[in-house]
Amino acid sequence: MTVDGPRGAALAEQGRLPAERVALVDLLDRLLAGGVVVSGDLVLSIADIDLVRISLRVLIMSVREDLGEA
Repeated sequence: MTVDGPRGAALAEQGRLPAERVALVDLLDRLLAGGVVVSGDLVLSIADIDLVRISLRVLIMSVREDLGEA
């Protein structure tokens, strides 16, 4: 599939993206409001012998403090 115009416009026509532009800060706000999980594995090895294995899982989300009456 070849796209002559901007890729975002083609995805918006297919209904896979909103037609309006979304600012990066708005996108980050939407992602952090629901939470983002990042996971990965890191393996250090020499001659196919695993020396160190690190598994990482990180949850990133925003926290809002309710500043109402106490």
